[in-house]
Amino acid sequence: MGKPTGFKEIPRKQLPYRDEMERLGDFGEIFTEGDPAHLQSQGARCMDCGVPFCQSATGCPIENLIPEWNDLVYRGRWREALARLHKTNNFPEFTGRACPAPCEGACVLGIIEPAVTIKNIENAIIDRGFAEGWVKPEPPTSRTGKRVAVVGSGPAGLAAAAQLNKVGHQVTVYERADRIGGLLMYGIPWMKLGKDVVERRVQLLRDEGIEFVTCAHVGKKEDFPAGHMTQIMEERGCKMQYIDPNDLLKEFDALLMATGATKSFDPTARCPGRDLKGIYNAMDFLARNTKSLLDSKLADGAYTSAKDLDVIVIGGGDTGADCIGTSMRHGCKSIANFELLDTPPVERADNNPWPQWPRIYRLDYSHAEVKAKWGEDPRAYNILTKEFIGDKNGKLTGVKTVSVDWSKPGEKAPFSEVPGSEKIWPADLVLLATGFVGPELEVATMLGLETQNPRGNWQTFVGEHGRFTTNVEKVFAAGDCRRGQSLVVWAINEGRGAARAIDIYLQGGSTLPAPGVTQGQALVQLTV
Repeated sequence: MGKPTGFKEIPRKQLPYRDEMERLGDFGEIFTEGDPAHLQSQGARCMDCGVPFCQSATGCPIENLIPEWNDLVYRGRWREALARLHKTNNFPEFTGRACPAPCEGACVLGIIEPAVTIKNIENAIIDRGFAEGWVKPEPPTSRTGKRVAVVGSGPAGLAAAAQLNKVGHQVTVYERADRIGGLLMYGIPWMKLGKDVVERRVQLLRDEGIEFVTCAHVGKKEDFPAGHMTQIMEERGCKMQYIDPNDLLKEFDALLMATGATKSFDPTARCPGRDLKGIYNAMDFLARNTKSLLDSKLADGAYTSAKDLDVIVIGGGDTGADCIGTSMRHGCKSIANFELLDTPPVERADNNPWPQWPRIYRLDYSHAEVKAKWGEDPRAYNILTKEFIGDKNGKLTGVKTVSVDWSKPGEKAPFSEVPGSEKIWPADLVLLATGFVGPELEVATMLGLETQNPRGNWQTFVGEHGRFTTNVEKVFAAGDCRRGQSLVVWAINEGRGAARAIDIYLQGGSTLPAPGVTQGQALVQLTV
């Protein structure tokens, strides 16, 4: 694939992001447009490796035909490359922007040289497809007469809806927010995934015949905790309708639950001062900011502003980085990011061999922005939060921490606290980016769905209709609510797999492709 000697002759050169100081002045996407000649030369680096681990479960859960579209881009056959891309991926404009590119971590060339710039090429293919008018609605030529309800419009729900609609089923998607997209709309900030990009794809799905119902909470009306999406939407004028999932079972021929893993994990819950004003869940912070941007370009003030504040983000990962980037765009006074783990190594450790995702030190887009403005990475490693400090009015003023030593396990933890390492950090705003523990279980209880572990992920079974079948007739589950918090690309895999399972249930067979991880898992087991 590509030029036979391309990987020897052409160095890896990623498309740069926009200048850090420039992009801090707006919420526009951080990406720059690539010159076709440059992208063709990068596609030429795709070597004829024989076994493309970029397509394995470790590399790409949806088994994108990466070497094929790399080769087609190298040869200037962009429209054919787009067809190959859409063959396995319903939403390459989402993965091309928001996916961390495990495919590049598994690239065979990456063993000896920097990997092929797969993510850049993928994003360029789909962007060119839209620019050239090649991406058009393709409604089914006939309908089966079967109706499917999908609860949740994140990447899993949308992928399932797209696939089911493709084979002629009538699909209705229910979303409790006021806009379709789930995590894509309100979980990932604008600078990483433009909301116009999300809405463009959603409109295509509408044009293909999928029905979307917003401000629709499938479940009971309860007193939701602060920051719950339903509460945010009602606060901002969304006239929420509450739907009993059992009514959907009566109305539709099949029901897919793709509700995500939205119960937040809060390791600071027992810390003194946790109830002080100024401590927010990261997703609450990000969702409110995006909604205010969409509604009024922040003019309505209906968001938590970090302007002129000392901000601390607890928890690393993508969500932590997004909180940093958003706070920087607000104009925060200072920012620090607490990470409990050790500083990652610059190169792969011995226990992190290829083709696993390389757990190495890297600057994400927002870390680079902080460094450009203030000269240093905002992350502080080996830090454990001990206490939140406030004033007499109950307002947050600081955070007390201690350093930890992972080489010396403690009695109750895999680390020990370092004596004398206590420190108080000034803080007006703390954002908890500490992950999720599982799906909201209310709707599962209403349906009688079984759960599979202490976190409450919904139990599915490998039966005649595939591994997305629950214990309740006609009910299927896919995405983070089934397998736990994961990547957008895994959600797409889950949605495509669930669509096939539902199609088999409804029709007795399916022309939809099976979710592609079996071959990849075998390849990974072979090497490890």
